[in-house]
Amino acid sequence: MKFSDYRINEDIKRNLEQLGFKKPTDIQYKAIPSILKGEDVLAIAQTGTGKTAAFAIPIIHLIYEQKKSSRSDAIKCIIMVPTHELAIQITEVFEKIAYKTRVKTLCIYGGVDQAPQIEALYKGVDIVIATPGRVFDLVHQGALALNKINYLILDEADHMLDLGFIKDIQDMIRFLPAKRQTLFFSATINETIKKLAYSLVHNPIRIQISPKDPVSKNVQHAVAFIEMDAKRYFLERVISEHKESKILVFVRTKVRAERVAKAMERVGIQTLTMHSDKSQEERFSTLKEFKDGKVKVLIATDINARGIDIPNVDYVVNYDLPEKSENYVHRVGRTGRGVQKGQAISFCSSEEKEILKEIETFLHNPIHVIDMEQAEQEEILFLAKEKEIPEGDWRSLMAKAEEEEQLYKEKKKKKRK
Repeated sequence: MKFSDYRINEDIKRNLEQLGFKKPTDIQYKAIPSILKGEDVLAIAQTGTGKTAAFAIPIIHLIYEQKKSSRSDAIKCIIMVPTHELAIQITEVFEKIAYKTRVKTLCIYGGVDQAPQIEALYKGVDIVIATPGRVFDLVHQGALALNKINYLILDEADHMLDLGFIKDIQDMIRFLPAKRQTLFFSATINETIKKLAYSLVHNPIRIQISPKDPVSKNVQHAVAFIEMDAKRYFLERVISEHKESKILVFVRTKVRAERVAKAMERVGIQTLTMHSDKSQEERFSTLKEFKDGKVKVLIATDINARGIDIPNVDYVVNYDLPEKSENYVHRVGRTGRGVQKGQAISFCSSEEKEILKEIETFLHNPIHVIDMEQAEQEEILFLAKEKEIPEGDWRSLMAKAEEEEQLYKEKKKKKRK
């Protein structure tokens, strides 16, 4: 089946064609007909499976049809997401698919001035894509009315729970009409998520995509056993050998991100960093530079592992293994998206071997080990450490070498006597 076969607005079809959408992915094929019928959906699908378009296409069509018979300026759909970056990304997808349909979309998130957002709400929008905290603030200020919502969508629901948004979501539900269509999307499922989902949906169509294959088949996985204090040298080697490739490096903490960036800077490698200490403006700017390919290496914490669509990432490097095995899936999901191939390389130290076992259990497969001889490792370390010697320090090094040679000669003379 092709998108041209669906009974949806012709403008939407033309937009999909221009965006290169021809055939629906599994999640789109299973979700779109049910959403068009008005059914609630509970979907478990990994990021990178095309789930944004799975709800964007039918929702835009349904709202377009409503607008033909009603002139109401009330908000018709609210989409809740865990992060600012994901809200912006989904908004971009909606705007492209809704081009020329007169369906208006607004992105709302915290960390920025709310006045322009309130002004846009007063002018009238059809779809609001938002993070829970800012939605809750605007509802309580009376700037955001949810009483006429027809569609509620929760995307990356498990991540929202991880970030502690469950109370905000539960409080927000009180402001929504009981009669509505609810779409619930999550990458993973557990008892807490299941309980939340079934408190929101009514007789849902349940969809689960590739439950036994949590990562894309387009990604090749490899692990190298490298101790903590040697990882920066091997990262330098990976970057140097793939200078034209876009490389996303994941570390465990924001302090590590900055330290690794400085280590790369010392050997002449330009990088960007992304973590929670960065302002919203800095995060947008960083993402844009990396997406545009102005800087080829981005060092990030797990804040960027979920839902962010960065085109053409060739390599994901797990500089530190993630503390949660499911985060490995979200990290490596940044590469091998769509039909593109990707590489995931992990550095595993002695203290991380237990985490590696958990990840392999989660994946249902062992990860290929990069076999490096001891001599090869020593050569990489030696060459890398040589580069760290400041260029202007060669005279002192030569003097020290000559001094050591002189001491050696004097010792030999004494032995002869």
